[in-house]
Amino acid sequence: MGFLLDWSRVPELDDDPALWAGPLRLMAELEAGAVANPDEGRQVGHYWLRAPDLAPEAYREPIRAAARECLRLAREIHREKKYRTLLLLGIGGSALGPEFLGTALREPEDPMRLMVLDNTDPEGMARVIGPLDLEEVLVVCVSKSGKTPETRNALIEVQAAFARAGVAFEAQAIAISQEGSALWEAAAGWRARLPMWDWVGGRTSVCSAVGLLPLALQGVDTEAFLEGAAAMDAATRAGAAGGGDIMQNPALVLARCWYTLGTGHGDRAMVVLPYRDRLLLFSRYLQQLVMESIGKERDLKGRVVRQRLTVYGNKGSTDQHAFVQQLREGPDDHFTTLIGLWEDGFYGEEVEPGIDAGDYLQGMLLGTREALSAAHPVIGLWMQTVDAFRLGALVALYERAVGLYAFRIGINAYHQPGVEAGKKAAAAVLALKAPLLAAIAALPGGEARTAPELAALAGLPAQQAEVCWHLLTRLAANGQIAATPGGQPSQDRFQAA
Repeated sequence: MGFLLDWSRVPELDDDPALWAGPLRLMAELEAGAVANPDEGRQVGHYWLRAPDLAPEAYREPIRAAARECLRLAREIHREKKYRTLLLLGIGGSALGPEFLGTALREPEDPMRLMVLDNTDPEGMARVIGPLDLEEVLVVCVSKSGKTPETRNALIEVQAAFARAGVAFEAQAIAISQEGSALWEAAAGWRARLPMWDWVGGRTSVCSAVGLLPLALQGVDTEAFLEGAAAMDAATRAGAAGGGDIMQNPALVLARCWYTLGTGHGDRAMVVLPYRDRLLLFSRYLQQLVMESIGKERDLKGRVVRQRLTVYGNKGSTDQHAFVQQLREGPDDHFTTLIGLWEDGFYGEEVEPGIDAGDYLQGMLLGTREALSAAHPVIGLWMQTVDAFRLGALVALYERAVGLYAFRIGINAYHQPGVEAGKKAAAAVLALKAPLLAAIAALPGGEARTAPELAALAGLPAQQAEVCWHLLTRLAANGQIAATPGGQPSQDRFQAA
């Protein structure tokens, strides 16, 4: 497939290979339809998206139909020659996955350029939407539940912008959501709706319409992308059911490296340095895929384990100037994955006699490998090039390594209770605004109170005073109320504007 995985700069893998028979068996059961999230009674089937024949019979045709519809829609839209910008609304894997793929496979001649709204930042949204000619914008809104606040907020802002410009939104909008969701129902009059399924998580959704439609709209060969992922899946089943040499399974080798280097608890961080501009977002993509899957308080038996596998990194050779000094001479708290490509993609000018920019990039990669591996473990991953097939394979390689590693350490890689806890806490903060404003409105004319006093007047617990100060300070900064600074935050006074 044009890949080389090099673990020669990793200390001897001290974990018994026989201990990985269980993870391989559990992965096979997962692909066969086993329930992965017992607390939700939910299967995990992102592997079926590139191999529908492995899916339960009821899912096979819907998977194929969705992939066909992505291609049909893209071809129809390209024939119209109306839209130049694809504006994607999403959050987490529903935005980062397509953005990573789109950045990696972008070409100057692509029929559409991809832009993303993935945050509920009003200024950020205005900066993206403002310069656009909305007559030439196709909107794709992705939310499985249809209730994700960031995506809903972006949708409201985009719809308002279309209304101000006098452009009909519905004819230029496509929804990707679970059938029956709030978004699915709201999009009944839009140009198209494409399905997501309960058994596909956001961080593993790029082989569904979430990734396929944006790729197809950019002119990428989505069939080759799926073929690459399926080919890597096949290669990473080696050793299952006692067949084959497990050390010929690249996902299992990666997982064994992670286990050895982190002593089974993520004691070292994983630094990822891809040496090509196309892979700029890969470390960000892996942050979500790995950390949301592996960072868990409890194992499958309910014991507190606080598992982790921290991921950070950026682009080589650019960002090695930022942190290779610490990687080389700092504490032994990390290992590094260097990713290189053999094909340059473009042959530039000689910068020295007989030496071009590509030679320098390879020199930086191999030189950094030597410098780092003298002090810390280094994994190397080389690819022939970045094309649709190999990018699909790269995504599948890390998805399966994460799954095998999670089974080995006994955690559930496919739920995210910590994320849900954050969403609930955010909702609780939002609920404080109305009573605070009501308390300010009830003050006698010209009277001002501190945040603790206003919290008490609003009937809020005393421990909420600090959060109330943050809410009130932002409201004052935006002219919705007035504020008088005190000597310290607890003495700041707030009143009606």
